[in-house]
Amino acid sequence: MNIAITAHDRRKELMIQFCIAYCGILARHSLSATSTTGQLVAEATGLPVELYLPGVQGGVQQIGARITYNELDLVLYFSDPNGDEASTRSIVEISRLCDQYNIPFASNIATAEVLIHGLRRGDLDWRDIVNPKK
Repeated sequence: MNIAITAHDRRKELMIQFCIAYCGILARHSLSATSTTGQLVAEATGLPVELYLPGVQGGVQQIGARITYNELDLVLYFSDPNGDEASTRSIVEISRLCDQYNIPFASNIATAEVLIHGLRRGDLDWRDIVNPKK
């Protein structure tokens, strides 16, 4: 499965810790991320991560485009509920696209853990029907 990860600045460390904890599960999937988050996760876990632009320079839009083209199966976007207006807009944009295209989405660690355990159990295998591997 194709998993996109990103996090607001105040949540990057949490995303890194999450990816370290679930490295064994994430290693069986393709990861992509905005540049800073992706670099930090790759350094901490050793996992290969396809990097997009920084979030504020178009990386969030790149994730949005991949959602629209049905190229993502899961999005983990740890948001900062106390963030500025621009970061609030980006999380709303991505969550709306995930809703529109039926992509599982987590904006916090609690939901991300539920989804990652579901991924491990095969609960998200229905995505292979929607997005068959070539």
